[in-house]
Amino acid sequence: MIFAILNGKLIERNQAKMDIEDRGYQFGDGVYEVIRVYNGKMFTLQEHLERFERSTKSIGVSLPYTMDQLKSLLLELVEKNNLRLGIIYMQITRGVAPRNHAFPEENVEPTLVAYTREMTRPKDELQTGVKTILTEDIRWLRCDIKSLNLLGNILAKQKAVEHGCFEAIQHRGQNVTEGSSSNIFMVKNGIVITHESNHLILKGITKDVILGLCSASGIPVNERAFTLKELAEADEVFLSSTVAEVMPIIEVEGKVVGNGEPGSITRKIQELFVNEIEKQCGAL
Repeated sequence: MIFAILNGKLIERNQAKMDIEDRGYQFGDGVYEVIRVYNGKMFTLQEHLERFERSTKSIGVSLPYTMDQLKSLLLELVEKNNLRLGIIYMQITRGVAPRNHAFPEENVEPTLVAYTREMTRPKDELQTGVKTILTEDIRWLRCDIKSLNLLGNILAKQKAVEHGCFEAIQHRGQNVTEGSSSNIFMVKNGIVITHESNHLILKGITKDVILGLCSASGIPVNERAFTLKELAEADEVFLSSTVAEVMPIIEVEGKVVGNGEPGSITRKIQELFVNEIEKQCGAL
């Protein structure tokens, strides 16, 4: 039997039903998080919950649970579903109300949903690297909010799939922003460069872990926007996300990166990242 969380209660997954006038369904009026689980333990749980809380505040939704209550609910969900390796998906919407673009005038209880899914690590791709394609970033200007409004991301990802690529690297004009579901890094002359965490990108949890690991190990980092020209001339390129971890990129828009193999700095960061996972969750 598989369980899910609906509004603070653990219920059978097939009993988790949504009202047709839930604002998440009709407007994408909500936010979400995806949390990795290794060996039955949630990785960087606190950081994900803090970002979840920031996102809810950014859209004016009052989170009806404390951080400790959410932690307890998610821990129970992982244990009840006996999840060893996979993800937790969690979202909250403004709730159910008669359809109207403006916020509901009456008090509406937000709708919280969470469920688990088994998901292996992308071991082959982590070793060999992946191919990517470029696409114009057409999303709204509050990408720092982990919103349910993902149509721009979906169209970018589909373009990648249709071109046989793992990811689409988005750019606004000549400046690279991020992937359709990842943060993008390049390495030039031994320096890791990645877009600063502002309203144009999502402040990735994995990205922040990587920056902390680089700082602790003496790998220089420059958080700034970089151009398509710089990307094309990079020594190494990689992406990061909760699901993809630290993923080498060996091709961008048909052009091979470096010698076509994951670079030494990327490999070092992968090693540091796996060590951090094992420190928090046990051996992989």
